[in-house]
Amino acid sequence: MGRVKSIFNGKLNILVNNAGATIWKPATEQTPEDYKFVMSTNLESAFHLSQLAHPLLKASGSGSSIVFISSVVGSVGYDGFCLYSATKGAMNQLARSLACEWAKDGIRANCVAPGCIRTSGNEQLLEDEEFVAKESGRVPLGLPNNYFEQLLAKGKL
Repeated sequence: MGRVKSIFNGKLNILVNNAGATIWKPATEQTPEDYKFVMSTNLESAFHLSQLAHPLLKASGSGSSIVFISSVVGSVGYDGFCLYSATKGAMNQLARSLACEWAKDGIRANCVAPGCIRTSGNEQLLEDEEFVAKESGRVPLGLPNNYFEQLLAKGKL
């Protein structure tokens, strides 16, 4: 955070917590190492980075934001995503709690919870026609799976 502080003159307007990882396998096959990896990547990193960014966000004055990139599976159970779902559900609650706690400092905290987005980490999963059909049925407007990326690129989020 020291480098960020010097580059941005001690202020930060926005923090986007976007780190994420999962290990797709049944809960009965998850190892303690799997648990530690997914929890530390998805949840602990977002919490600690938010802590570190707090003074810089506060120094920006009212209107600074933390955006947590969560997932629909933080609210809806999904086969094979036990640990990932747990971290995203906890992230949703972390955002709510920080929003309440840090509102007095002029810091907003929110989650964006998209469905399946094409990434290098899930390309193999998206080759499964049954999975793609199921996912497409979850999108009320029938938007492509890269809609979230399009919104980000256009600065709409």
